[in-house]
Amino acid sequence: MKKILVLHGVNLNMFGKRDPAQYGTITLDEINQKLKELAKELGVELETFQTNHEGEICEKIHQAHQEKVDAVVINAGAWTHYSYALRDALAILKVPIIEVHMSNIHAREEFRHYSVVSPLAKGLICGFGVQSYLLGLRAACELLKEGG
Repeated sequence: MKKILVLHGVNLNMFGKRDPAQYGTITLDEINQKLKELAKELGVELETFQTNHEGEICEKIHQAHQEKVDAVVINAGAWTHYSYALRDALAILKVPIIEVHMSNIHAREEFRHYSVVSPLAKGLICGFGVQSYLLGLRAACELLKEGG
């Protein structure tokens, strides 16, 4: 069974509480539950991980490499726009990376328009709320069916 890791970055544990105009009222636990339900339907093993500590997300990526995770879906939060440590950790992976964001980062503040993750990702899905995550998981599964 293929294993997919979903990474949630800094401040994303505050979904449902933080800026509902941008992110809606869904919580991270609810997002993870929807992802687990979809993963079961798609026949893949899913692990989710959230941290507010940059080193921890890098360590989790290193672990994913060692454990030969088959794909990664990532919403890095604000780290998307400046974390070269995160970018370098992701560059270690030899598997498909799908970048997702709940909001449309290109319709927001200028600093959010740039992503250090995007050059490493097979694709970017943004602006669809929780559907961004679900579409990202579906995209990862399709890439794995196609061989990467």
